[in-house]
Amino acid sequence: MAQYLLSAHSVESEVEGALTTDEEMQAFMERVGALENEMKSSGAWIFSARLNDPDTATVVRVSDGEVLTTDGPFAESKEHLAGFYIIEAEDLDAALGWAGKVADATNHPIEVWPFADTQS
Repeated sequence: MAQYLLSAHSVESEVEGALTTDEEMQAFMERVGALENEMKSSGAWIFSARLNDPDTATVVRVSDGEVLTTDGPFAESKEHLAGFYIIEAEDLDAALGWAGKVADATNHPIEVWPFADTQS
């Protein structure tokens, strides 16, 4: 089976007011929990994580042999990576099916990336 990264992207202006009540947050957590349980029971789930806000990121570069760090994120944008899933799926269509479920549960656009085959 192939492995895929399902990355959830967020837009700053949409995040600020997205889950304003405890009830909305509870409903969100229940949807995501149910989806993750479905992924685990099907054998698709490998790992997932929610990331901290973009202003907590640090960018590391090497310039003239010297390691430099700057405040992140790498790309200055209103959109940012909010979290991700690493899954196993039979093929891209199956991965896209999971991505659709993640998009529905999280209300975030999901980008699907296959991992490069390193077995060759």
